[in-house]
Amino acid sequence: MGTFERYLSLWVALCIVAGVALGQVLPGLFAAIAAAQLAQVNLVVAGLIWLMIVPMLLKIDFAALGAVRQHWKGVGVTLLINWAVKPFSMALLGTLFIGWLFAPLLPAGQGPSYIAGLILLAAAPCTAMVFVWSNLCDGEPTYTLSQVALNDVIMVFLFAPLVGLLLGVAAVQVPWATLLLSVVLYIVVPVIAAQVLRRAVLARGGQPALGRLLAALGPVSLVALLAMLVLLFGFQGRAIVAQPVVIALLAVPILIQVYGNAALAYWLSRRLGVAWCVAAPAALIGASNFFELAVAAAISLFGLQSGAALATVVGVLVEVPVMLSIVHVVKATRGWYEQASA
Repeated sequence: MGTFERYLSLWVALCIVAGVALGQVLPGLFAAIAAAQLAQVNLVVAGLIWLMIVPMLLKIDFAALGAVRQHWKGVGVTLLINWAVKPFSMALLGTLFIGWLFAPLLPAGQGPSYIAGLILLAAAPCTAMVFVWSNLCDGEPTYTLSQVALNDVIMVFLFAPLVGLLLGVAAVQVPWATLLLSVVLYIVVPVIAAQVLRRAVLARGGQPALGRLLAALGPVSLVALLAMLVLLFGFQGRAIVAQPVVIALLAVPILIQVYGNAALAYWLSRRLGVAWCVAAPAALIGASNFFELAVAAAISLFGLQSGAALATVVGVLVEVPVMLSIVHVVKATRGWYEQASA
C-alpha cells in the first residue's frame, strides 16, 4: 500500500472540511453541478464514478474463476457472509441504531434515507481494496482473485433485487427504474469496458503493460473518489455543520457490522478447516465494502444531498483504519488459528 492509500482516511477527513467550506462559500457552483443532469444522471458525478471504478475493475481477471474449486470452502464462507449475512445484518443494525436508538439525535425525517445508504454499502462486496488487504496479510492470491471475480459476476445479477428487497423491508420506496439504470451504468458497463481494455493491453504488451497502466490509473481513481467526496460534503455542508454528531452515529452500525462479519468469516473458516492463508483474506473480503458503487448508487437513487449519500461516505471514512486493524488481528492470531489443524 502506497503512502497515499495508507492515509486515505486523512484525505477523506480533509475532503470533508474542504467540501463543507466550499459549500458555504460557493453555493452557486454546487447548484450548477447538481443541475448538470441527463436522464436523471448527473454527468459530473457519473464521470467521477467511472474514473473511480474502471481502474479497480481492470485488476479483475475473470479467467481466475476456474480456480474457485481449489478453495471451495473459503469461497463458500465468503459467499455466505457477503450475500446471506452482511446485507441483512446491516438492515437490522441500521433499523436498530438509526431508526430507533439514535433517532432522537438525527435530523427529523432522515432516518429512512440513512438506513438506505447503509444497506447500499453492505450490499456491494469489495472488489479492489481487498487485493491490498490480502497482500498485507500474506493471503493466498489465487483465492483472493477468484473470489473477487466471482463476487463481481454475482453482483451484476443480485445487487438490484437484493437492494430492492431490503429497501422495501426498511420501508423505503424503491425507484426500480433508477436502481436498474444504476446497475447498468455502474456495474455492467464498467465491467465490460474494463475487461475489453484489460484484454487489449495484455494483447499488446502483456502483464508489464497492464502493471504500468494500473500504476498510472491508481492515483486517478483515488483523486476521483476524493473529488466526489468534496462534492458530497459541499451539498451536505449545512446539515453537517448543524449536526456534526451524525457522522459518528452513522459509523456505529458500520463498525459493528464490519468487525462482526470479519470475526464470523474467520471463525467459520477455522471450524471448516480452511488454511489460514485463505481464511485471512476470507475475513477481509467478508468485512469490506465496494464503497465506490455504494456512493454511486446512493447518488443515483436519492440524490447528491441525500442522507443515503452521506451514509455511504461514512463507509469510506472508516474503511482504511478498520480494515488495517483486521489485518493486524488475523496476523496476530495465526498461531491460535492453526492450532485447530495441529
